Amino acid sequence: MSKRPTISVEGIKKVYRKDDGSESLTVFRDVWFNIEEGEFVCLIGHSGCGKTTMLSILAGLDSASDGVVIVNGKEVSGTSLDRAVVFQSHALLPWMTVRTNIAFAVESRWPTWSRDRVHAHCQQYIDMVQLTGSEDKRPSELSGGMKQRVGIARAFAIQPRVLLMDEPFSALDALTRGSLQDQLMSICREQRQTSFMITHDVDEAILLADKIILMTSGPEAQICEIVENTLPSGRTRSDMHRHENYAPMRNHLLEFLVNRSVSSRDALSSSDYDTRHPPLVRPTTKTPPRLASRA
Repeated sequence: MSKRPTISVEGIKKVYRKDDGSESLTVFRDVWFNIEEGEFVCLIGHSGCGKTTMLSILAGLDSASDGVVIVNGKEVSGTSLDRAVVFQSHALLPWMTVRTNIAFAVESRWPTWSRDRVHAHCQQYIDMVQLTGSEDKRPSELSGGMKQRVGIARAFAIQPRVLLMDEPFSALDALTRGSLQDQLMSICREQRQTSFMITHDVDEAILLADKIILMTSGPEAQICEIVENTLPSGRTRSDMHRHENYAPMRNHLLEFLVNRSVSSRDALSSSDYDTRHPPLVRPTTKTPPRLASRA
């Protein structure tokens, strides 16, 4: 019997309704994809295709109008400390220090731990994101990049099975963004962290992701295709452009964003991509069995 993926998104749809119950807007529909254990998956699409809504459904902060999301064999029906979220904004508690912001999450995850154990555990992740020496600073004393590091440390500190990120580096300058991308990539590879991230940055997706999901434009957005990243797993920002598959894959992603994201019908019928380059995985319409229990 084959092992179930860590995340299974099965035919989800999101509809916003009017006060009388009639449909007002279908953001996306018939969305299917899987994320295996230890995989890093990026989602790319124009504004309005429901990317953040989809992440909220995976996190249990919102619910789908149809279909299910299964995480670790259980249907998502609410939030869980097995799924950590890093938002676009740092979402830190302003009256708490770096250490206590992280400790607040750790104590929620392990309420029976002693203060010394919580302190040592938090320090491990503060060191991991290179904030050693800033433990007692409050968010108002930190730069934007440092705040995002605290958010990342807090997410990793609860040792989630799944890490969900909504454009966590979009508001940062290029130098800080590059540094945090390197840190995130290193931590995820070292810990075999199952990750799902929304991004508008094609190069960020190529650097971080094992698979890149392309969404058509909304309303009624769908998955256009799923691009397998064939660049070597040890790639870095400084050397990935030297790989023979980099330029064809980057051009393909850019061409999708510019010309092919509007119509899912046109995108799904496209067959002009050179098969010597990263293969494309088409979304399936076959309904897989639902063997999960409700979380």
